[in-house]
Amino acid sequence: MFMGASTKQGYEIANKSRDIVRSLIGDKTASLSPEEKSIVERIVHSTADVEYADLALITDDFVSKSVKSLKKDLDILTDINMVRVGINKYSGNVNCFISHPDVIKMAKESEITRAAAAMQYAADNGFEGIVAVGNAPTALYKVIELVENGEMDVKSVVGVPVGFVGAADSKESLLKTNIPSLITRGPKGGTPVAVAAINSLISISKTGQE
Repeated sequence: MFMGASTKQGYEIANKSRDIVRSLIGDKTASLSPEEKSIVERIVHSTADVEYADLALITDDFVSKSVKSLKKDLDILTDINMVRVGINKYSGNVNCFISHPDVIKMAKESEITRAAAAMQYAADNGFEGIVAVGNAPTALYKVIELVENGEMDVKSVVGVPVGFVGAADSKESLLKTNIPSLITRGPKGGTPVAVAAINSLISISKTGQE
């Protein structure tokens, strides 16, 4: 059920909220599939920012590849713990390695960010599944590098880092690859966007709809 409503009042609020979101962004999502629409609607609902209907770009194979991965209970890898804890109702593993001792050591020795080192650590330890980057452009750049070098088995990427340094460029770089992806153009993005996209995909993988 949309946004995790669990009571009659909660359902009513969630349904009313979804109706409002649809009325605000309907024209902007007319060309999207029902699944893609539901993802964008959830992002807009989670952020209360209608602009995401214009900023979100979803590659043609993103939903199908993501749902296939989720149905197999493959791992979900996040750039920071805040994204990890926001993902719910998934029977597979949701991992974040940014605070792992080996990652901290790798970051210091290689002089890279911990977010990037966490992606390298995951690849070195056989990661297979979906990557969700909500905050760190360096993590997204590292994922692109690892995939293009054949070092990481990524089924899809939610690439929505937020900020004014590297965020927009890293997302544009992701679009230039063959990786199934969802991005938000420009500096906007962040944890709520990444979490909304992943939780929407989980719901779709279970029911075919939100």
